[in-house]
Amino acid sequence: MNDLPHSRPRSSGGTPTAPDRLLAVLAAFDHEHPALSLTDISRRAGLTLTTAHRLVAALTDWGALERDESGVYHVGLRLWEIAALAPRGLALRQLALPYLEDLYEATHENVQLAVQDGGEVVYTEWISGRSAVGVHIRVGARWPLHATGVGLVLLAHGDPEFQERYCAGTLASFTPYTITDPARLRRVLAEVRHTGVAVSSRQVTDDALSVAAPVRGRGGAVVAAVSVVVPQADAQVPVLAPAVRLAALGISRAMGWRPAKEP
Repeated sequence: MNDLPHSRPRSSGGTPTAPDRLLAVLAAFDHEHPALSLTDISRRAGLTLTTAHRLVAALTDWGALERDESGVYHVGLRLWEIAALAPRGLALRQLALPYLEDLYEATHENVQLAVQDGGEVVYTEWISGRSAVGVHIRVGARWPLHATGVGLVLLAHGDPEFQERYCAGTLASFTPYTITDPARLRRVLAEVRHTGVAVSSRQVTDDALSVAAPVRGRGGAVVAAVSVVVPQADAQVPVLAPAVRLAALGISRAMGWRPAKEP
């Protein structure tokens, strides 16, 4: 990941405001940079050392950041407490976990729960199989919607205008099998809506296949997706699909959704 400078929030006018600068300090932290010195924060946030020092001190006093004995800063527990209030975060995870565990027991493969954030999928829970295929996923990780099974589910059931903008945009490629053709992506999304599951084969790594299904909220809108990831060479989609659908249905019911017709 590029370290200089780190991308940061910007006001609509282009000139960073006080909130922009505060958010830039928080955005300096990511999975590759969970611990930063004050100089690192200043550089990655694009701020002067004096400004960074003032903002970091305020965030530390509030509990958003914590400073260890070596003088290095980490994300503080106060942010975790606030994030836990997000309806698509900890609350969703707590409702979903029993069904994710059942799916894991049925497959002994990697199990995922994810939500959409703009053009990306964000993983909110992950259960890793002991001998399952290796994947580049962890809780909090982000991937483009078109490159994963959970992302295809969320995109397929999203706003049609957003779908069209997404399909017409640049589709990042990670392997020779990643979907990069807009027409093909539109066909895949239609198939996802028709079958109720998404199958993503070798799109992120060339040895993995995922089967995903939608999770619906109380009103019926798709709010998350659940999937299982298996070795592509051993994948048995007709066997996996019903198990993934059942897990997604269980989570949806736990969230208050009641289908008009039981499967």
